Amino acid sequence: MKKTSAAIFCALSLLLAGNAAWADALDEKSRSIVAISAYTARGDMDKLDASLVRGLEAGLTVNEIKEVLVQLYAYTGFPRSLNAIHRFMDVTKRRADAGIKDEIGREPSPVPAGINKDEYGAKVRAKLGGRTEIPPPAGYQVFAPAIDTFLKEHLFCDIFIRDNLSPKHRELATIGALGAMTGTAGQLNFHLGAALNTGTTVEEMEDYFAEIERAAGAEQEKVARDVLGKILAKRRPS
Repeated sequence: MKKTSAAIFCALSLLLAGNAAWADALDEKSRSIVAISAYTARGDMDKLDASLVRGLEAGLTVNEIKEVLVQLYAYTGFPRSLNAIHRFMDVTKRRADAGIKDEIGREPSPVPAGINKDEYGAKVRAKLGGRTEIPPPAGYQVFAPAIDTFLKEHLFCDIFIRDNLSPKHRELATIGALGAMTGTAGQLNFHLGAALNTGTTVEEMEDYFAEIERAAGAEQEKVARDVLGKILAKRRPS
């Protein structure tokens, strides 16, 4: 093991040490969201089917799962999201035909009229990143301001303002998808931090890793674990 990897693993181990209650710390609804998102990202329809049933049996409402699948288009693209939505339609019909009544759940609250989407989205993104103020634009935001506008106004406003899915569950959906895809370490760095900032604990992350390994394999699980290790190392008190 390289020295850097060993240091990261050590930091993570120290943060988990002394807490024997971490096993199965993530509730089944939350684990189901991670699994649904991971299999959507992978395009594995058979395992997604089972995960959708698992989520409903765990108590996720139909509208909560719809919300997860709609949000995922921003991370996995429309094709994967639409494929998953069609599969969910099949699942709900199959269960209804079998006499199973799944809870529909509530729709999101109406969006306030006249909202400044750019400002709202910028504030949400800053808060998810653990900031109390909106930082000045830099990097890709300056190079390609259009994508920054889309991120703020659509993803972090139009989508994240919908309140029939909690911020914690939205971030679990996001890291479920990102963890199952290759080449997303940079995005995982932000969203694993955001998951911690919205209430997911370090202990619960162990169950997240278990779902990612099950869906995408040990290599992808290691990528996510290494990213989290670096985040936690930076957050440790000096």
